Amino acid sequence: MKKKLKWGVLSTAKIAREKVIPAMANSDLYEIYGIASRNLDRAKETAKSLGIPKAYGSYDELINDPEIDVIYNPLPNDMHVSYTLKCIEAGKHVLCEKPMALNNEEIDGLITARDKFNVKVGEAFMVASNPQWLKARELVRSGYLGKIKAVQGFFSYFNDNKDNIRNIEEMGGGGVWDIGCYPVFTSRFVLDKEPGRLVSMLEFDPQFRTDKVGSVLLDFHEIQMTFTISTQLTAYQRMLFFGEKKIMEIRIPFNAPSDQPNEIYIHEGDFSKANAEKIVLPISNQYTQQAIDFSNAVLEDKEVPVSLENTKANTKVLQAIFQSSSSEKWVNII
Repeated sequence: MKKKLKWGVLSTAKIAREKVIPAMANSDLYEIYGIASRNLDRAKETAKSLGIPKAYGSYDELINDPEIDVIYNPLPNDMHVSYTLKCIEAGKHVLCEKPMALNNEEIDGLITARDKFNVKVGEAFMVASNPQWLKARELVRSGYLGKIKAVQGFFSYFNDNKDNIRNIEEMGGGGVWDIGCYPVFTSRFVLDKEPGRLVSMLEFDPQFRTDKVGSVLLDFHEIQMTFTISTQLTAYQRMLFFGEKKIMEIRIPFNAPSDQPNEIYIHEGDFSKANAEKIVLPISNQYTQQAIDFSNAVLEDKEVPVSLENTKANTKVLQAIFQSSSSEKWVNII
């Protein structure tokens, strides 16, 4: 019989409280055993509301608890690397929220530590465990759409709260790090290719100094991928993959609902007719599946859904977006 893993959660972040922890309830593979905050009362309050057995008044206390097997790290972006490293050095497996790092070179140290301490470490791109993205990848790789020549994406929301960490430059805020990572990651995931170069244009908020609107053109070697993101536009998201035979449309690609089936639409190009093929996926929660996949990687000593090597490749692209916008030139991704 498999050992039931004990997960600990670093911080009472909103994504942990509202999405990840509720999605991880009632599993035969694992339990949420503890949650930490720098404020013990807040940790206790959150633990009580979510049915978590143990609360900690510091992150280090949770990290060093021998009862904890796996740690979920949803701390602010600028704290991801340092606390993930602490977890690794304590012998814990770690699932860290995206973006794992704000500089791809920092990931090298995590890879070295991961291998030294023989633990599993992954980036929390829940889309990698979502059935709709697994199906999308299958459709593209099978040739069902024909040869893919172009990909388009869009992801936006509106948030102009100066106190929100997404709008704080020093904490790794801005659209590229928060949501630009998704069209980059899913394109790489589906195409199974790495872009060779890119050119971008970013508009920065004069008060926050974070990027609020951005457009990017990625060269995937015979496949052109474009996307636009914004933290100050009406909420919208979409991903389109254009093949020589058909077009694949994913209408809710990133915040996929957990209370209704996910749907993929296949078009043959004649939009004057209602001829879209609809592929309906079973109802699922991508955060639940992410936890299952990561737990199984630990229990069965398998590869995690999103490895540090994958993370490093994605981070290189995100860094290049800033470099291109600053130089107003194409940037090679090395």
